[in-house]
Amino acid sequence: MSIAETASPSLAEADRFRATLRNHPAGVVIITASVEGRPVGLTATSFTSVSLAPPLVSFYIAESSTTWPALRRAGEFGVQLLTEEQSDLADRFARRGEDRFAAPTAWSRGPSQVPLLDGAAAHLVCSRFDTRLIGDHWLVVGEVTHTLVLDDPRPPLVYHRGAFGGVSALR
Repeated sequence: MSIAETASPSLAEADRFRATLRNHPAGVVIITASVEGRPVGLTATSFTSVSLAPPLVSFYIAESSTTWPALRRAGEFGVQLLTEEQSDLADRFARRGEDRFAAPTAWSRGPSQVPLLDGAAAHLVCSRFDTRLIGDHWLVVGEVTHTLVLDDPRPPLVYHRGAFGGVSALR
């Protein structure tokens, strides 16, 4: 198989493309914001750092997301870096039609009134820096304005081959 044959999958090969990328593990975060005083949030596995100067991070969200219409109106948002014990929370924030902030979700308001979820290994509070439609997803870039880290963070939650799980500490 040549590189040209595998470099750009057609729409008919979307399932194969998705299945191929399932082999790449990704960290799991929950993005939160306050819109007109109401908390909104979703699970994302496309989170990454972008720049140190200024401090920028990014995530992608599907254009078809039912949370995106509200989230796109927020000028600030939070990123919760989840621990391996928080797979239930990640599932909750990934489901449609769920009251994601109702019990048993524990949270409080942080800087800029951004909802922060209890138990996350770390929180980033960001102001919107840029947003662009790329393919069928929106790229959202935020400038980090606050960081909050647990004193004793636990191993991260990852998404791999269609499931949430933990990782062994590297030594």
